[in-house]
Amino acid sequence: MTRRGLMGPALGALVAACSPLGVLNRFGPRDAGVRRVARDLPYGDDPRQRFDIHAPTVIGATALPTLVFFYGGGWDSGTRTVYAWAAQALAARGFVVAVPDYRLVPEVRFPAFIEDAAAATAAVAAAVGDHGGDPGRLGVIGHSAGAHLAMMITLDRRYMAAVDRPDLIRAAAGLAGPYDFLPFDVPASVNAFGRTPDPTLTQPVTFARADAPPLWLGHGTADTVVHDDDTVILNDRMKALGGRSEAHLYPGLNHADLIATFSPLFRKKAPVLDDVSGFFSRELG
Repeated sequence: MTRRGLMGPALGALVAACSPLGVLNRFGPRDAGVRRVARDLPYGDDPRQRFDIHAPTVIGATALPTLVFFYGGGWDSGTRTVYAWAAQALAARGFVVAVPDYRLVPEVRFPAFIEDAAAATAAVAAAVGDHGGDPGRLGVIGHSAGAHLAMMITLDRRYMAAVDRPDLIRAAAGLAGPYDFLPFDVPASVNAFGRTPDPTLTQPVTFARADAPPLWLGHGTADTVVHDDDTVILNDRMKALGGRSEAHLYPGLNHADLIATFSPLFRKKAPVLDDVSGFFSRELG
């Protein structure tokens, strides 16, 4: 691996790197024609095991493709309310979008937050039909640590099988995700994964396979939190095995920039939203 020294300290400061995203949620412009249609739906007993659903305000729209969006935060921070603007950007493209919270370090450690991602995805599928979505056309998407969650439940068959929905995920997208980050040598990774007997089981790249759902992987070339090596490595591994994967590298974008382009304020910086929405439109019909 080529970028551990740079990636490690930055991961420990992930919240600081992403804090402008909260400002976007509070003060930035929102996409029109969408609304939150459900709030605080449970998928478990813990207070953080809840999700919201956002959908287009199209009269009579039903059976729309569904996305589950996982936010980042270094596996130890974050909340769904801060990312409502990102969910609404996707909803404005014709998707019903759920945003779950999940349990965080140090309350839990791997694999609990991955298990939460799988349970949330299954619960979204059970609920979304009442809110205009089609559970048969469901994809997952995440940014940073959320991209790690999305890829783990897509590639490692055990998680969705454990919630009795092994074939639920039809496509997956990762934005600036860590997919191949051994060894654990900084606090963020040590705290989240350091007690795992077999560290390879924490890495999405371990589970690359030919029969996986199609993947879309996006990364900024100026990202020093999670370098774009991760996207290149996972994409190359998937293709070498005969799987379907596409990688998009965006020149000059850093870690927060990539997801910030979902905001109308920064959408002209790069066509990230167009690219990932187009991928899901193709794959989910």
